[in-house]
Amino acid sequence: MDKSYKAVMERQVEIIKKSVGLDYNKYEIEGIAFDYEKMMNESGFSIEEVVRIQKETGVGNTPLVELKNINKLIKKLSDKGKGARIFVKDEQTNPSGSFKDRRASISVYMAKKLGYEGVIAATSGNYGAAVASQAAKRGLKSIIIQECFDSRGVGQPEILEKERSCAAYGSEVVQVSVGPELFYYTLLLLEETGFFNASLYSPFGIAGIETLGVEIANQTKELTGKFPNVVVSTHAGGGLTTGTARGLKKVGAYSTKIVGASVDLRGLHMASDKDFNRKSFTTGHTGFGIPFAVFPDRSDVPRNAARVLRYMDRYVLVTQGEVFYMTELLAKLEGLQRGPAGNTSLVAAFALAREMNEDEIIVVNETEYTGAGKLPSAQLTFAKENGIQVKLGDPIKEDKPGEKIIIPEDPSQIGYIEIPMSQLKESYINQLIKRLGKTDFTQKEIEFISEEIREDEDSVINLIKKAKEESL
Repeated sequence: MDKSYKAVMERQVEIIKKSVGLDYNKYEIEGIAFDYEKMMNESGFSIEEVVRIQKETGVGNTPLVELKNINKLIKKLSDKGKGARIFVKDEQTNPSGSFKDRRASISVYMAKKLGYEGVIAATSGNYGAAVASQAAKRGLKSIIIQECFDSRGVGQPEILEKERSCAAYGSEVVQVSVGPELFYYTLLLLEETGFFNASLYSPFGIAGIETLGVEIANQTKELTGKFPNVVVSTHAGGGLTTGTARGLKKVGAYSTKIVGASVDLRGLHMASDKDFNRKSFTTGHTGFGIPFAVFPDRSDVPRNAARVLRYMDRYVLVTQGEVFYMTELLAKLEGLQRGPAGNTSLVAAFALAREMNEDEIIVVNETEYTGAGKLPSAQLTFAKENGIQVKLGDPIKEDKPGEKIIIPEDPSQIGYIEIPMSQLKESYINQLIKRLGKTDFTQKEIEFISEEIREDEDSVINLIKKAKEESL
């Protein structure tokens, strides 16, 4: 068997199909169009089944916590009649300390059910620990592949911490440098071991997160008498936002608005050796958030089940400094040491709450455990070692990814940058045209795009026409 990079890449479709246990061809319609809902319904589970599977390994049923002291602060900073109440879903109480246990639970269950000996996941973050933990519970082997370090051999503190966590659960950890090696080694190991691909982007992973949306809806209604007005979700690859939104809808929370939030790292290239350690966040940032929103099928499976443009009502960015500030604020005012990924959406929620009415409810859909490599002290020390200036100031005005991290001097400076949904939808169309090299789409494809970006067919045709004219 030829293990060269070129040969392995040429076999990727065959390798992935064998390792996922799912025939994606069943859902293809025509061209870019495929039956998304059929794929989710046939390959997923009912909410009752997911709850049962997750209960077997202690996943889910996490507490919804009102941030009473932070809410008092918001009221002080808000105009009269403004200042929504913030609640946080505390996902730290899952077995490995994050919402990713929900995602991993169904994938690992499927691997066991289908007779695989082990599971493989390519991830540098919490998902690796979740897969390793769930595999241990199900008696399966696990391999976690991490994009860990730059060409100097220097690893990001948070990623190094995750390696120790995965190893503690008995997983074999393979660390690679930034670049195309990650996908190559993932394919190679899937082929060599015959293990199950516990992809972040399979329907199994999204089904596992749907219980998060269900719990948020039910718990909020129990505590406040109504569904939340807004749910804020840290957005990276899109699975958290997609699964939460689907779960909310399954219990009737149709009017709840979904806001995606990412750390603003625009200008830094995630596959760049130079930029790799000039960022202080390994997930929940624009390096994943924007590309996966406008081209979801860039994933390691033929069709990505995480498709946020179908669900996200608004998309906002926050700065690195604001997230570090919020991490300390949460610890000191609420006695909750969490983050940093969940605190990305908490920053956005803090700013949004000041604009909302005082009788409205905003829920942050997850927060996760923190540890030595995740704490602001470790991240900011690492940033300084890599030439990043860290100082107090106005983060929205002064922040510059890869050069400056600006910590707010006062909580009133916490804000957000709005990215118009229309901009993401136009980028989605532009990506299609660029990738496919065509501007003529069939009626079936137009219908599919309409569902993808939640625009009527005439609007889709006009967007395609606009993109075509701009490309000439």
